[in-house]
Amino acid sequence: MAESSKPKEQVVTPWTAQAGEGEQKIDYDRLIVQFGSNRIDESLLQRIEAVTKKPAHHFLRRKVFFSHRDVPDILTAYEQNKPFFLYTGRGPSSESMHLGHLIPFLFTKYLQDVFDVPLVIQMTDDEKFMWKDLQLEEAHRLAYENAKDIIACGFDVNKTFIFSNLDYMSCCPAFYRNVLRIQKCVTCNQAKGIFGFQDTDCIGKMAFPAVQAAPSFSSTFPDIFGDNKDIRCLIPCAIDQDPYFRMTRDVAPRLGFPKPALLHSTFFPALQGPQSKMSASDPTSSIFLTDTPSQIKNKINKYAFSGGRDTKEEHEKYGGNTEVDVSYQYLTFFMEDDERLAEIKQVRLEGTAQY
Repeated sequence: MAESSKPKEQVVTPWTAQAGEGEQKIDYDRLIVQFGSNRIDESLLQRIEAVTKKPAHHFLRRKVFFSHRDVPDILTAYEQNKPFFLYTGRGPSSESMHLGHLIPFLFTKYLQDVFDVPLVIQMTDDEKFMWKDLQLEEAHRLAYENAKDIIACGFDVNKTFIFSNLDYMSCCPAFYRNVLRIQKCVTCNQAKGIFGFQDTDCIGKMAFPAVQAAPSFSSTFPDIFGDNKDIRCLIPCAIDQDPYFRMTRDVAPRLGFPKPALLHSTFFPALQGPQSKMSASDPTSSIFLTDTPSQIKNKINKYAFSGGRDTKEEHEKYGGNTEVDVSYQYLTFFMEDDERLAEIKQVRLEGTAQY
């Protein structure tokens, strides 16, 4: 997005993530205050390590996952041998997922490994039919294509359920019943206030949030959890999905269900810089999992914001800005070696052109 077309204030919704005018990146500290979530601090990291008896994932150490709701309650339940399950999802709008889509799934894989718990993955093909210029059949097909990318992350096949909404809601009465229970608890005015729906939006959009909320409750999956209605849920997701689950947490006690806990991630930066997230609808902003090494190299060389200064003299004097250097930021997500990452950062800060 051009500087002149940036919003005056930062905008983060389930459909838009954009820094404000004059800002180089999204302010996550501001989002914690705005959304009313809790920062993942050092004490919580230490507790996660103590409970799992494993080192914290580098996404946690590097604050890729930076915010949470009720995670200490999940850890307490685990210590007391009380079950919980994981829930995350994907809205299929492209033939292949991009690197940013991988982040919640890679982290969810870590959570499933260290806690050894069931996982449900919702493919919201119905959502993409409502929001995108897609035929119903195409949205359904893309869900299956994207599921291949998700399966490749290596989840436990015996404890993972991946489902398409278009398929599952037609054969699972418990799912639809919970959707109806949630819908009855939320007024149109509340939905407009939470999600910004307009009178010109189709009614399907206003009804959809209940569909994304329903998998937060164990009673939605009787084939997995039987008659248990009180199994806690932990949802790893990007911070832009939080409005769905603020609504879910509001209605949960009224339905007699436990509130879902959440772990929020930052956004994977677009090639043009961290003022916006990578988007499947903009191929010049994204690196897709089906891109060849040559295509990836060309995209990085052509589109990736360098974090360099305006002039050679300024760059040599002040060094690069790793906070907005896209190539370096990508390494913070995928390079697990802390020492090597620190070396690369120092080179960038010193203004040296090569890593």
